[in-house]
Amino acid sequence: MPETSGGKLQLVEKHPRAIRWMHWINFPVLTVMIWSGLLIYWGDSIPPYQHAHEVYRIGIGHWTLVRLFPDWFWNLLNAPYQITTGLGWHFLFMWIFAVNGIAYAIFLAVSGEWRVLWPKKNDFMHALWVTLYDLHVPAARRRGLPAQGKYNGAQKIAYTLVVLMGAGALVTGLAIYKPTQAHWLTTMLGGYEMARWEHFWLAMGFCVFFLVHVVQVALAGWNNFRAMASGYEIQQAMSGKQEAAEVQTVQSSE
Repeated sequence: MPETSGGKLQLVEKHPRAIRWMHWINFPVLTVMIWSGLLIYWGDSIPPYQHAHEVYRIGIGHWTLVRLFPDWFWNLLNAPYQITTGLGWHFLFMWIFAVNGIAYAIFLAVSGEWRVLWPKKNDFMHALWVTLYDLHVPAARRRGLPAQGKYNGAQKIAYTLVVLMGAGALVTGLAIYKPTQAHWLTTMLGGYEMARWEHFWLAMGFCVFFLVHVVQVALAGWNNFRAMASGYEIQQAMSGKQEAAEVQTVQSSE
């Protein structure tokens, strides 16, 4: 590898091939799932003939801040009267989403990758620290970033939550897809309408994660993005003492 003013550079393996494949498969699949789900949601109006296409809301008690979603949003998606289109795409891609998610969970368990992903007790404090640092809070910027392994505390919590949200989306989706055959599951989730409500907000959670994730990747730079594409990250080569200190840091953070 070439040298820079800071010393030699080296290629370090960061992401296994299976993780990368399932990551890139999930991106377009989840995009289609959310888009098609919105087409289905457009046709909803509960209570009957009230709040058409704006069933769910953000508010407290009887006070409503905003209803989801306004007319301009639906027109942008060309959503009106596309319910059957939405159902067709949703039912097709849900199987790909399910198989990819189950394969990912199995890989995490078998490979041991879950150990570097699952947050530890001190990761919650580290996550707050990293968040304040990214928000350019002066005290956090002066202190610098906490020591980390493959992922920092905020990433561990976010990625673990996304895995759990994926499982929740599958469970709630099954409950509203087969409410009669899986009546016991639908009942456990609070009934059909409650399962739909849970399914909707899980989808909104994916949207929030996606936006934050894209911004964070952009801020992290090309090297971080390339690691998820190629599996390797370019790092400064370390001396023997630095490597020993790095191993100790990684072990203490995992």
